[in-house]
Amino acid sequence: MELPLVVGIDGSEHSLRAVDWAADEAAVRGVPLRLVHAASREGGSDLTLADARGEPSAKELADTVVGVAARRAQRRDENLKLSVRISAEDPIQALLREGRDAVALVTASRGRGRIVELLLGSVSLGVAARSDCPVIVLRGRHDNQARAGTRQRVVVGVGEEGLSAAAVRFAVDEAERRHVVLEAVRVWRRPLYGTGAAGHRAGEHADGHERRAADGLAAAVRDAVADHPSVHVLEQVVEGASHPALLDASARADLLVVGARRGHGPHLGRAAHTLLHHSACPVAVVPQPA
Repeated sequence: MELPLVVGIDGSEHSLRAVDWAADEAAVRGVPLRLVHAASREGGSDLTLADARGEPSAKELADTVVGVAARRAQRRDENLKLSVRISAEDPIQALLREGRDAVALVTASRGRGRIVELLLGSVSLGVAARSDCPVIVLRGRHDNQARAGTRQRVVVGVGEEGLSAAAVRFAVDEAERRHVVLEAVRVWRRPLYGTGAAGHRAGEHADGHERRAADGLAAAVRDAVADHPSVHVLEQVVEGASHPALLDASARADLLVVGARRGHGPHLGRAAHTLLHHSACPVAVVPQPA
């Protein structure tokens, strides 16, 4: 079975821009696109009153939302294989269920109005923390397209050995599909101990940490690009904290890729959580099995 790319929609302009991006991404990948609208029936007793006033029913509103999104996706690519799902469950649960059989999930970072915007923000965070598949949250100015972004670069944050292998593989695949440069970033910190009596010894110790970070980065990238010789990789070793370094890198990227641990309950980590709130470009959160 050919797994689809799934995008969550709510009828807002932000979610329709997510449909544009997801349609392009599905076309690049050569996979079907599935539109998912979670029309949870909160305050269901109001439906009868809505019918009595001649207002659209919940089903009619949901049909309109997915209809508009479907037409928008087809305009991006008339040959795109498209399916739609309307669910009455909680948005997080609906998207997590769809993500069990998907290549990735795409969500907008904002929705309709302040209250809905906050809700959708929590949905994006909740899905990113728990999904079985990669989740792409469309932050920043993504220019409504995945095929040929303006910056021509994918950035991936590379953590400790074994903790970001899935993210690096995902980033290599994305760079190859887009025919763009891959920038791999590894962050290290200067030790606060073992300074001894002379600053020279402290400097030597810090150099050792930097070398190990560079060696770990090279090893992680080498394994991932072994079967992708066309991908040009820039390796960046940066001193400091991971989230400021990756936020800075997001300003020069069309897609920022980070890993998230799985196997010990929902967990994003401080860096991924910060990036989902403040990145200058879309963020792909890729689960790394424990």
